[in-house]
Amino acid sequence: MAMKITSPAFSESGSIPKRYTCEGLNISPPLEWSGVPAATKSLALIVDDPDAPDPAAPRTIWVHWLLYNLPASCSGLPESVQSLPAGTLEGCNDWQRVGYGGPCPPIGRHRYVHTLYALDQMLADLEKPNRKTLEQAMKGHILTQAQLVGTYQKGA
Repeated sequence: MAMKITSPAFSESGSIPKRYTCEGLNISPPLEWSGVPAATKSLALIVDDPDAPDPAAPRTIWVHWLLYNLPASCSGLPESVQSLPAGTLEGCNDWQRVGYGGPCPPIGRHRYVHTLYALDQMLADLEKPNRKTLEQAMKGHILTQAQLVGTYQKGA
């Protein structure tokens, strides 16, 4: 069975409910995953917006959330996660903060990509890494990955 990531809050390519955005409560959505390979030692999650700042002319990939060293036995995260699974570490999003930052697109409907990585090792404490640092540490250690895409447009 292939690894899969889903959310009970929105479907693949569906609209992310306002409560998970800057126009709502700005809390993390519930996420669930399955099919994690037996050889997995840890998981990493990157949530980003490849359509920033304007989907008609994207110039950057905006990072909303970075988690790593999630236990391989973990099968998801609850809504508005307050206590991460033991051993889980966080990186800095593009607001230069640790933690989840919800969708807040300046213009148009953006895609929000939730990518879950199964890794063949635990990563060293990278001391609140940015995406580039985390991806460099994961290089050569990714067993598989899965994606869930949600969309959001302000005022829609």
